Amino acid sequence: MSRDYKIIEKEEIVPNVHKFVIREPRIAKKARAGQFILVMAHEKGERIPLTLSDWDPVEGTITFYVLELGISTMDLITLDKGDSLYSIAGPLGQPAKVEKFGNVILGGGCFGIGGIYSIAKAMKAAGNHVTVIMEARSYYLLYNIENLRSVSDELYITTSDGSGGIKGHVQKKLDELVIAGRKFDRAYFMGCTFMLMQCSKATLPHSIPTGVALNAIMLDGTGMCGCCRVTVGGQTKFVCVDGPELDGHLVDWDELFIRKQIYREEEAVSYQSHACRSTTGYEHEMKNNSGGDS
Repeated sequence: MSRDYKIIEKEEIVPNVHKFVIREPRIAKKARAGQFILVMAHEKGERIPLTLSDWDPVEGTITFYVLELGISTMDLITLDKGDSLYSIAGPLGQPAKVEKFGNVILGGGCFGIGGIYSIAKAMKAAGNHVTVIMEARSYYLLYNIENLRSVSDELYITTSDGSGGIKGHVQKKLDELVIAGRKFDRAYFMGCTFMLMQCSKATLPHSIPTGVALNAIMLDGTGMCGCCRVTVGGQTKFVCVDGPELDGHLVDWDELFIRKQIYREEEAVSYQSHACRSTTGYEHEMKNNSGGDS
């Protein structure tokens, strides 16, 4: 049975970050905090893993955020409200480890500001005291602030240039809180790989159990292709089926960085040379390829 993955809402909320709300009742009923979906903008597109930020089983909608980084994300953001995605698969991955830990600290940067919301919401619902630290290069790149404030007991903002909140990064505020005598029973971070590594290093001396949402290269999302393999505690794990949450203190970060850079040159060249196609242009090409009238 064909599905119509209609875009109910689409908005560029800060430069290069777009919010999508999609009609997908099946995923909305089964989604759990920390899980992700694989999205295809059109028939010739690649599968992109995106963290589920929120969902409404009553309305049958799911929400996620897209950071434009390459061709596939560029194809996604050219779609608008009323358009439909070609394919969505999910929910995928293991749900985040959510229980009543006590004091929980969460950090989100970049696309992770959107994705961390579901973790904060679930941790709060489980009865935890939730502290959230947001990170961006500058204040104008921060988003989702009110949503995160509504599901946290404490919310801190950090910016690299000092234009808002504390000048610095998530790990700086985390260090300040610990030095001030705060005790945390669980930490969880979502964002770029460098941020995840730095935050994991910051919690290690304080023996705070730390989960990180890894964003390895991914293809099929079911563990069959092996593209997303990482080494955790000396064992091979697959981010798509064993994660995305894995132990930040045990991840082989050097190996992960090397694997993520495998296609960097090809991605840069293809992005620079890619010609944007409108929906009309894409349909025109499909007709020509199938022998239809132009």
